[in-house]
Amino acid sequence: MTISAEPLIYGLIFLAVLFLVEGVYLTVFGKSISLNRRVNRRLEMLEKGNGREQVLEQLRKEMSQHLQSQTIPIYSILAAKAQKANIAFTPNQLIMVMAGLAAFAFVGLTYGTETDLPIRLAVSIAMGIFGVFFWVNKKAKKRISMIEEQLPDAVELMVRSLRVGHPFSSAIGIVSKEIPDPLGSEMGLISDEAAYGRDMGETLKHFAERMDMQDLRFLAVAVTIQQTAGGNLAEILDGLAKVIRARFKLFRRVKAITAEAKWSGMFLSGFPIVALVMINVIQPNYYDDVKETSVFIPACLVVAGFLIANVIVMRRLVNIKV
Repeated sequence: MTISAEPLIYGLIFLAVLFLVEGVYLTVFGKSISLNRRVNRRLEMLEKGNGREQVLEQLRKEMSQHLQSQTIPIYSILAAKAQKANIAFTPNQLIMVMAGLAAFAFVGLTYGTETDLPIRLAVSIAMGIFGVFFWVNKKAKKRISMIEEQLPDAVELMVRSLRVGHPFSSAIGIVSKEIPDPLGSEMGLISDEAAYGRDMGETLKHFAERMDMQDLRFLAVAVTIQQTAGGNLAEILDGLAKVIRARFKLFRRVKAITAEAKWSGMFLSGFPIVALVMINVIQPNYYDDVKETSVFIPACLVVAGFLIANVIVMRRLVNIKV
């Protein structure tokens, strides 16, 4: 019995690709790029002596550069995710990272496996592209989740500021100093843009659309209505904070209720593939007697169809809209 280590090597190389891209990112930008720091990135840049206008320009460039590069063929698959994750790498730098990771994977596959050259090239390119996409997608989900968690506290801080007599622009400025990243720097950007003359409601609406978050849209609509029709903004935001917090608790409850079903779906979807890999590793000749039969390819296609249908059905069963 011959046991092949190639599937394990493929998996280890892909994990190395993910760790490498995270290491490069932290090496280039340092810990200041990390989320949920006590001192947010905008304040840290100001403390280093950078001017307010220079910091504003830098942050605006980082927050808009990815969607402006959607026309790049390869980059278009992750432009929206990269913007939500606020990746500080420029699009060209991310493409260079993809190329570097593909080269790293190719070297690893060359020395670790005996796969043919065309397959090594294809797998290396796939690892480079999807490794970066997986990393960016994870960053985007983490950042959006943290903004959703920070938003009720930020709105309540605005309410307290308004009730002691501060104008709304000052309330936003206070939030930008007291709330850590990622929301702190975003609110600081909004405060700076308002200071340079941009409409506050328009700025909040742009932020909500960029992050594609319903709670931020509620905030932008509340501020816009108050600006045009008047009213007690503190009371409006106090009610909004309660609604956002209640929605967040409901999301958490739904997530907890569906956790078991999600893991069951992942297991049912992944177990046949893992079993197939293990069979080929432990007994490479297991399917030799049936591979040349006329029904082998149709049977494989049917099994693949059932696996795809299983993934789609299980995702729909646990994807509860709140």
